[in-house]
Amino acid sequence: MRSQRNSAIVATALLGLLGATACGADTDSTGGGGDAGGGEIAVAGQFPTESIDPNGPLAIDGGTRVASIQLYSPLLQTIGPGEFDPIAAETWEINDTATEFTFTLRDGITFSDGSPITGNDVAASFERTVASDSPFSANFVNVAVAATDTTVTFTTVDPDPALPAKLTGLMITPASATEDSYLDTPVTSGPFRVESFTPGGDLVMVPNENYWGDHPQIDQLTIRSIPEVAARVTALETGELDVIWGISDDQVKQLGGNTEVEVVSAVGSAVITMWMNASTPALEKAEVRRALWQAVDFEKKIDALYPESGEPADSVIAPTVFGYAPQEPVVYDPDAARQALIDAGFDFDTTLRFHFSQAQFRQWVDSVVSDLAAIGVNAEALEKEQAVYTEDLLALNWDINIQQVGTLGLDASYNLGRLYTCAAERTGYCNPELDEMLRRAGTSVDPAEREAAYAEATELIWNEAVGMYPMFVKNLFATRTSVSGFEPDGEGLPRFDTVSVDE
Repeated sequence: MRSQRNSAIVATALLGLLGATACGADTDSTGGGGDAGGGEIAVAGQFPTESIDPNGPLAIDGGTRVASIQLYSPLLQTIGPGEFDPIAAETWEINDTATEFTFTLRDGITFSDGSPITGNDVAASFERTVASDSPFSANFVNVAVAATDTTVTFTTVDPDPALPAKLTGLMITPASATEDSYLDTPVTSGPFRVESFTPGGDLVMVPNENYWGDHPQIDQLTIRSIPEVAARVTALETGELDVIWGISDDQVKQLGGNTEVEVVSAVGSAVITMWMNASTPALEKAEVRRALWQAVDFEKKIDALYPESGEPADSVIAPTVFGYAPQEPVVYDPDAARQALIDAGFDFDTTLRFHFSQAQFRQWVDSVVSDLAAIGVNAEALEKEQAVYTEDLLALNWDINIQQVGTLGLDASYNLGRLYTCAAERTGYCNPELDEMLRRAGTSVDPAEREAAYAEATELIWNEAVGMYPMFVKNLFATRTSVSGFEPDGEGLPRFDTVSVDE
């Protein structure tokens, strides 16, 4: 096992160039950065905060993830494909076969209650994540963990060069944490701690005085639940909110004339993804699914609804992700689409259940329903609350859905390897040939072999039309001009520990 020290980290193991250790020695582990004291801010995105349990069943929900990155620390943080910054881990080592990953924690780091953060806490957080059986836990199949006070080691049955990227989503909580720990004011490991929390309502946070890194510059951060985008925009303009995200392109035009507001954006890994449930009899044939894709004029929809934030997609995953492979776009041709459905024996009396949760998708879904109706296909738009949407999504209680799917860690293993296997049971599509491609992509230690396997898998998913993949997403944010130090996040997961506000 070899190691290497850098101040700007490059974890080459993620791309298969194994044997390197990524570590960062330049960050003050004693909690510098000055005292908090920059006023109070209130923010809101498109998802309510239903839970602040970072490793529980709702860990992957948008509201929970935004809360988690304020309240908890991961071992490391992605800064690019195969590149990481150290957070709770000071150094890490990866063996040549990418089956053993050892992380050494920063010296003297503590939780918000002043108790030490140990390797045992990290191991317990990992075990709780796996036991939660959430969508996130699918990243850690056949992974064992062992710990000491200062280290934690993950061992995999098969090579897993993308494990560091997957671990960027694992948040450190006390070993004693249970599901009930997050109903009040839990012990945290990140830059903030909880002052008060109402599930589905306000989450009020204050600086964690025992945080090992730079302390936040604000006295209080409140994440509010305002799911309607128009209401968020109004609240920003009136000064009720200081930062909003999950805004639509037409709101960008509205905000453009307000001198007290600034709109900023960031490119990330998000792709508008519309799976078609292959386990539904009406959608079991690839010819049918591809014809439905061909029947929708997505380019027109992007131009009309997302001129600022959308770009036609040519792959299942975004260009920012390791494993991206461009495909031949599906050309809009409603006449050919209808004929293909007739040739495939599609039952035009079927009504397809089109499942969505976010109000920002309402116009898009209605427009898709209209295009399908134009060729004689019936589809019913079903808007559901986020919790119901998630439950039905996992139960495959839908025919078509729409979601904005990103790639944690910027490695295709998190997206393709987690969502498209037969075992995942996420799309209704099962193909042993695809499983084998994804197995090779996920276990090879050669980056070229991994890229080739992901290219094969992407081509198969695209041509079999497991879903429609119409648009790459640029995330839009708007802030009051009184806010300083805000950095837009390409994944739509903003952080507020560097923000200050003029009072």
